[in-house]
Amino acid sequence: MRLVTVTASLLFLSANTTLSQADAGAGGTLNPEELTLNRVMKDIAEGRTSMTICATGYYITKSGRHEMARELFERCAEAGWTGAMTWMSQLDDNGLGGPENPDAAAEWDRRAAEAGDPVGKFNYGLDLMRGRGVVENKALGRRYIDEAADSGLPSARRLKGAGYDLDVVTPDADNWKYAPAF
Repeated sequence: MRLVTVTASLLFLSANTTLSQADAGAGGTLNPEELTLNRVMKDIAEGRTSMTICATGYYITKSGRHEMARELFERCAEAGWTGAMTWMSQLDDNGLGGPENPDAAAEWDRRAAEAGDPVGKFNYGLDLMRGRGVVENKALGRRYIDEAADSGLPSARRLKGAGYDLDVVTPDADNWKYAPAF
């Protein structure tokens, strides 16, 4: 029985190889890559975005491939995916996959906020309250945070409930980053 199975498998592989070669000559691909980073990045390079493709950027950046994540998130953000905008902000704010750029980070937050994203509103509100990447405007920052809280964002609700005390949402290890530059 084993010999028959092996023989049948070899015949299948032989026939499959012949079919693959025939189809490849006709311009087709019998078994294209799916569910791989190579496929995701090929789709991005060809201008295709989707919720699934854009969400893959989370895994890419968490694996430390920040340049690759930046390429994916930037394409997705330009296509209007607000979650990708907030990730671009995070990359720019922390210098991941490129130089630290608070101005660019705040601009991504603004774009996400204007598109109605609660996380974008919260982050842009923080930018405005801190004066990081934008001119400080605490009143406008609080309005954005209020909108995010009204949308149900827990961190915005917590900040609002604490009287907008930024220490509630900022680890003390980051205080140097958000200190006034003057």
